[in-house]
Amino acid sequence: MPFYKDDTLNFISKMRPGRLINMVKVVSSFYLTKWLKKPIQWGMPFTISIEPTTACNLRCPECPSGLRAFTRPTGNLKEDFFKNTINELYKDLVYLIFYFQGEPYINPKFLDMVRFAHEKGIYTITSTNAHFLNDANAKKTIESGLDRLIISVDGTTQEVYESYRKAGKLENVLQGARNVVKWKKKLKSKTPHIIFQFLVVKPNEHQIPEVYALAEEIGVDEVKLKTAQVYDYEHGNDLIPTIKKYARYEEKEDGTWRVKNELLNHCWKLWHSCVITWDGMVVPCCFDKDATHRLGDLKKTSFRELWHSDEYYDFRRKLLKGRDQIDICTNCTEGCKVWA
Repeated sequence: MPFYKDDTLNFISKMRPGRLINMVKVVSSFYLTKWLKKPIQWGMPFTISIEPTTACNLRCPECPSGLRAFTRPTGNLKEDFFKNTINELYKDLVYLIFYFQGEPYINPKFLDMVRFAHEKGIYTITSTNAHFLNDANAKKTIESGLDRLIISVDGTTQEVYESYRKAGKLENVLQGARNVVKWKKKLKSKTPHIIFQFLVVKPNEHQIPEVYALAEEIGVDEVKLKTAQVYDYEHGNDLIPTIKKYARYEEKEDGTWRVKNELLNHCWKLWHSCVITWDGMVVPCCFDKDATHRLGDLKKTSFRELWHSDEYYDFRRKLLKGRDQIDICTNCTEGCKVWA
């Protein structure tokens, strides 16, 4: 993997003795769980995803926000609730992923909340379609202390970009990136680390070399190529790339398709992280887009109590018995990658 000195040193600067001790507890309990095959959970999560909003300006075909297809309540994260949650978690929390569904910049208090997390010494990340990165918001983004900014650039021409990012304007995305780069230089800031994220699908796979050139031209720090999750893959899908290394799925002899990775009966995410929806529901991971597996409500209980609750242990136990029996796991290629 490429080494980015400023970003790495910035991340290391967020470490505190208490956070390191908590990480050791979490990692130890995960490996002990794998060895004993029963759920053991020590410590608290050291990364969480919080959902700023469910709203989005685009209409991407594989996204509940884009399809306006949620079956759960929709809305914006409230600042007071966010601060209360961070105040409970920040001593153990290393980094905050500030997105789940929706476009974060639609929440009018988004950058204020980023600043609050930054002041607590948490490494903050967000992902955006960049349509709201006008000059003023770009400046505020730098001033908020945001550590990592992921910009979705899924095409280098308007025709290809809008084939997935429905209702999007590529020039708005590129101008937004230029605005952030400009203010980062003007304010002499080392943050955020700016990433162009390229979701590789069949319509855009031929443009992979071009996105690297575009990033260099604008002054973006890094390009990440991401594989695409699709819902209806069993009989093939026009979004599945022909370049096999960027496809999560492969064709079987009978002409149907399957997820390439083996579905292991353990998941690192259930031990070190979780997702908190805009309205305070805690769900296992980012694959539970409609929050169908609600493990608790932070409006009714503390996070610590919820994290060590019978409901959470029951879900971990169910996962150890068979991930193929959990709907959100069957299309997952992420959960076992890092620590398996």
